[in-house]
Amino acid sequence: MSELTLTLIKLGFLAVLWLFVLSAVSVIRSDIFGTKAPAAPRPAKNKQKAPAKSKAKSRKAPRGVPTKLQVVSGPNAGQSVPLGDKPILLGRGTDAAIRLDDDYVSTRHARFATNGEQWFVEDLGSTNGTYLGSQRITSPVPIGLGIAVRLGKTIVELQK
Repeated sequence: MSELTLTLIKLGFLAVLWLFVLSAVSVIRSDIFGTKAPAAPRPAKNKQKAPAKSKAKSRKAPRGVPTKLQVVSGPNAGQSVPLGDKPILLGRGTDAAIRLDDDYVSTRHARFATNGEQWFVEDLGSTNGTYLGSQRITSPVPIGLGIAVRLGKTIVELQK
């Protein structure tokens, strides 16, 4: 082989090596600092006010409405967080409502949010994905009571 061919092969190998190093640094950076998550969908405001009588009367959640997000299986099994109006973040980061000690979970992995009537689960660009059964979630998906959501080796459910 000519000297020019060997030089071109060496430069090509060097370029591929640098692409690998830069992609590895990018993955490590996103794992340490997390990715910027889009804002949660905001529920539409209802202009009609509910009567004061029904507000004072209904202290308990109606039947079939979830009241907590529970870790069913995985390293954090048994942990739960009560549901409210604010979105619930799951991941390994310090800002997560439930910090998951799972190597396959991203810093900001998934978010559970409500529009006032229905709960939704949304993947926040995690590396390993969020699954409903065997289906990977790519956009916010409505979920109900007892539906298993898998994040890495962890399974969470909305429960009464």
